[in-house]
Amino acid sequence: MGELRGFLEYDRKEEENIKPEERVQNYKEFHKELSTEELKKQGGRCMDCGIPFCHSGCPLGNLIPDFNDAVYRNEWQKALKILHATNNFPEFTGRLCPAPCESACVLGIIEPPVAIEMIEKYIVERGFKEGWIKPEPPAHRTDKKVAVIGSGPAGLAAAQQLNRAGHHVTVFERDAKIGGLLRYGIPDFKMEKHIIDRRLEIMDAEGINFKTNTEVGKNYPVEDLQNFDAIVLAGGATAKRDLSIPGSDAEDVVQAMEFLKHNNEAVDGLHKVEDRLNAHGKDVIVIGGGDTGSDCVGTSNRHGANSVTNFEILPVPPESRTLENPWPYWPFTLKTSSSHEEGVERNWSIQTKEFIKDENGNLKGLKTVQVEWVRRPGQRPELKEVPNTEKEWPCDLALLSLGFTGPEKTLSEKLGLELDSRSNIKGEKDYSTNVKNIFVAGDMRRGQSLIVWAISEGREAAHHVDKFLMGSSKLPIKGEGDLPTP
Repeated sequence: MGELRGFLEYDRKEEENIKPEERVQNYKEFHKELSTEELKKQGGRCMDCGIPFCHSGCPLGNLIPDFNDAVYRNEWQKALKILHATNNFPEFTGRLCPAPCESACVLGIIEPPVAIEMIEKYIVERGFKEGWIKPEPPAHRTDKKVAVIGSGPAGLAAAQQLNRAGHHVTVFERDAKIGGLLRYGIPDFKMEKHIIDRRLEIMDAEGINFKTNTEVGKNYPVEDLQNFDAIVLAGGATAKRDLSIPGSDAEDVVQAMEFLKHNNEAVDGLHKVEDRLNAHGKDVIVIGGGDTGSDCVGTSNRHGANSVTNFEILPVPPESRTLENPWPYWPFTLKTSSSHEEGVERNWSIQTKEFIKDENGNLKGLKTVQVEWVRRPGQRPELKEVPNTEKEWPCDLALLSLGFTGPEKTLSEKLGLELDSRSNIKGEKDYSTNVKNIFVAGDMRRGQSLIVWAISEGREAAHHVDKFLMGSSKLPIKGEGDLPTP
């Protein structure tokens, strides 16, 4: 490693943010850049730890100590090559990944872990700034054609890898623009969409064919997929979980992804925000405490909501690891996002019982009850209501951020695909399905998950698709990324 005592000499430093009252006035990213000298120090914090548990924490198997060392030595182009060896889109993960690698960082046992995610973002941004990231079309083409259905991170990763193998790749996307949840589910204040577009320009120049406004099974017949030698399903897990309680049919009870997608389209200039989906001047309650719920909080604040409240049915997490949650596992601890910092009242161990409507059928409030989780040895925790804790809350807009139950069934039914016990499309270890030339990757295979898992699955599936088509494959899989030669 570059500086063996770096972790003793330098404290962890992260990007500063523009003040909440300023950043909620727009949808721009709000981080202030660090200097190159400070980034070198952050790379120098990476320990010569013997066994880099960050590797196992990262689903992509990113070669983290290697690119940290290159950053410390000011060898940015080398760092980019190391990063791209395992990750097609570090500009996405460097902004959106919850960084399980940092949770597994050995330094994190005694000190704040290395700022791996931030370093990753600065490496790829330096690459774009310097013009190092250029189209790399394959030297030779095969006669094989591959259809990738879905243009989220799993589909894009699979498409780029299969194109590098020389196959003719077509990506199908049912929405107007490429990107899937990256474009329509992630608010611009977390990732501005020109970040996607510049990568798509690279992929287009590499020879990948993109077809938008094309939904296979609806306006594109599934029979036409017979023109392809292999098919990769990467459409995501988009079947939303409902809350079936009295009053849930009120027009102002809205799924979080409908709210976020509509707003992202408005930011893109495709339309104005509808009154029904506009939080301006309203008492907003977000039901569900995950990342999507946090995105709803940040978006509502930018609309100018009168108040924003967040409900979570689980108890408040501890501020530090418990004995049952040791390093290097993912820490189930209290997390405060940038959106939370912008203004929200967070409530834990609370369950919504009813949506209250006025005489015109419009939402005017919610009824809730406090709950507790009763644990008994050898049994799953049991949810119980706490007596005499009923409460009514004023509410003009309720946003349901309750997760997803799996992929939509249109494709699986029309293609005759088997499902697993969790209603995902059943994919084997080689990502194949019960139909010979159809493969599945990402959330469609594993259920709702992280962006880093989606990219990993797309890369892994591409390897197996290439092997299916050609008998063998040189596409790397996890643990096989090639380091650049010195």
